[in-house]
Amino acid sequence: VQLQAYGGGLVQPGGSLRLSCAASGSIFSMNVMGWYRQAPGKQREQVAIITTDGGTRHADSVKGRFTISRDNAKNTVYLQMNTLKPEDTAVYYCNADIYNDYGWKNYWGQGTLVTVSS
Repeated sequence: VQLQAYGGGLVQPGGSLRLSCAASGSIFSMNVMGWYRQAPGKQREQVAIITTDGGTRHADSVKGRFTISRDNAKNTVYLQMNTLKPEDTAVYYCNADIYNDYGWKNYWGQGTLVTVSS
């Protein structure tokens, strides 16, 4: 199983980006998917998670600016990021609970860098 994240880049404060993360490989079922981020010198933190039926939870720091969504048919999770701030600069990682030949396991994507700077 692989989680491929993309969509990061350099954006000015106040701008927007949309991250995508697609899961591929042996997948029988998927449960919670999410986005996490790690800024330089800081611990990895949860940004947002989404359940199979669309229930979501967003970190207080991104509420009202970021929106997580998913397409179950495509095994893909998205993160729409609006009104970006310099403090949103970080490597963003996707995460998913996947059921396959090995049972339920938690997987991480490789990360995509988001830089918010003028």
